[in-house]
Amino acid sequence: MSSIYGYVRVSSMDQNEGRQMSAMRERGVPEANIYVDKQSGKDFNRPQYMRMAKIMKKGDLLYILSIDRLGRNYEEIQEQWRILTKEIGADICVIDMELLDTRNGKDLMGTFIADLVLQILSFAAEAERTNIRKRQEQGIVAAKARGVRFGRPEVEVPQEFPRIVVEWENKNISFDEALEKSGLSQATFYRRLREYRGMRGRWREDCECLR
Repeated sequence: MSSIYGYVRVSSMDQNEGRQMSAMRERGVPEANIYVDKQSGKDFNRPQYMRMAKIMKKGDLLYILSIDRLGRNYEEIQEQWRILTKEIGADICVIDMELLDTRNGKDLMGTFIADLVLQILSFAAEAERTNIRKRQEQGIVAAKARGVRFGRPEVEVPQEFPRIVVEWENKNISFDEALEKSGLSQATFYRRLREYRGMRGRWREDCECLR
């Protein structure tokens, strides 16, 4: 007996999969047969997808909302489509594109049209991702040129940091006390300590050169 499956993928843990889930339910996909991966499309290491593909069999039907749910680029989409439809023998229905429903047009012409549409859409999906990445890179460059800083704000070191370091090195205070007095985390303290020691070393070298 054939089964109906649905595959949902969102590009990060913060993205909501509600639209894809609603589309699966509207088509009668059992909740137990909806497989969801919440991770980046950077690679195809998608445990739920692989788990689903292993149990699918000939005659089963897979729903996906859009063609780019199958892979991150043209070759990957084509390869997964081939595995599902040719090696496993399952049908695929792409909800956002009615022409991509392997249940329709099982004859030579129908298969040709579906394959042609698949190639065009998978190429377009990869091109769109490439364009988005380029726009992001251009936006970052433009923002940096305007003086916009990315990442966490730099933690300021208190003026008394050198004195705190000396007290700690002389074992007059504990490391926890040094952290508390400086208001820094352990990682930041050590990073600033390396910078401070480097500056202190260069200062000593300059003094020796002046003698």
